Amino acid sequence: MSDKAILVVGTFDTKDDELNFLTDVIRDQGGRVVTMDVSVLGDPSSPTDYSKHDVASESGSSIKAAIASGEENEAMQIMAKGASLLALRLYTEDKFDGVIVLGGTMGTDLALDVCAALPLGVPKYIVSTVSFSPLIPAERVAADVQMILWAGGLYGLNSVCKASLSQAGGAVLGAARAAQKPDFMKPLIGMMSLGTSALRYVIPLKPALEQRGYEVAVFHATGMGGRAFESLASQGAFACVFDLCSQELGNYVNGSNISAGADRMTNAGLNGTPQLVAPACYDLVDIVGWLPVPEKWKDHPQRAHNRLLNNVILNDDEKKLVAHAIAKQLVTATGPVAVLLPEQGLGEWDREGADLHDPEGLKLFLQELENALPANVTSHRIDGHINDDVFAAKALEIFDGWRAEGIVEG
Repeated sequence: MSDKAILVVGTFDTKDDELNFLTDVIRDQGGRVVTMDVSVLGDPSSPTDYSKHDVASESGSSIKAAIASGEENEAMQIMAKGASLLALRLYTEDKFDGVIVLGGTMGTDLALDVCAALPLGVPKYIVSTVSFSPLIPAERVAADVQMILWAGGLYGLNSVCKASLSQAGGAVLGAARAAQKPDFMKPLIGMMSLGTSALRYVIPLKPALEQRGYEVAVFHATGMGGRAFESLASQGAFACVFDLCSQELGNYVNGSNISAGADRMTNAGLNGTPQLVAPACYDLVDIVGWLPVPEKWKDHPQRAHNRLLNNVILNDDEKKLVAHAIAKQLVTATGPVAVLLPEQGLGEWDREGADLHDPEGLKLFLQELENALPANVTSHRIDGHINDDVFAAKALEIFDGWRAEGIVEG
């Protein structure tokens, strides 16, 4: 089995022995290797397939300019840009099937950019001395990247770090051999939701859309799910999106670190993809359950979802912030946008008799959002709860109308 090639990226001047060990592991298992050197000052013991000069040139710069900057951070950002652009170009030219990047903090900084530049579905592995560290912000992590701690690998080979390197080499080659990339033979619907204990619209919507000939991918609205959704939306992968849970955007604008970033709820619109939108769980912000409660939330009611995740219940002013954030994100949409506004609740916990039932707060939020919506958006009031059949029926009615008009493919 030598049909898969792995792009191995690293500073071959300072990590030559480790990178060569890694390439040997991949080759010993029958894989092919493409090497890319992202060094600045030194040179590898033997030439790589793509040299540091190739990398710097791809960024529109040069090794001479990187050295002349006199700043290691600036120099490595030149290399990170070049490595990302070069990796993407090589992938589109079918030069490799998976990528693995090795490094400390410098190499990891570059690795995050390289992995983020490649499409979802390409096996991506980072072997890092700071894997799983709080140094790595969630917004820089590619949605499908894998990481392994480079234990004992700061300087030189030893049996401890070889254990990490050999696992990683086997993992990326195995992933490249086993990977089933999205084929998009059927038009794809992207849907945002939470688990069915909170949001149940997926139960009627998914089979109904599948019966209409669509494939449906449901993304978990807890940060990384939204990043994966936005990544595919930016590639124009969706025929239509059912972006029915806005909680990640609420997290972002209210300062939670459990978010999908500043571009949440924008990429489908920028590509002209039709959007069905609802503000599910608008009244909650997620915080990390095992960390001390941030000072700004200490006077807010909270509910423990599990040991990983707590919910903070927003006040009316904070809910208004969410309403205006949603409206702002939809301004740039170039395709049709329909916002669904269920008047009896937006999460299972705000039904009548449930802990978060707040009809007056819901009424104020819906009015605030409706008033803020830009002219390119239509709003649809629904006399029901987001988890009621009437909500799913209205969403399908709009969707079917778009299909009949040829706005949605399929």
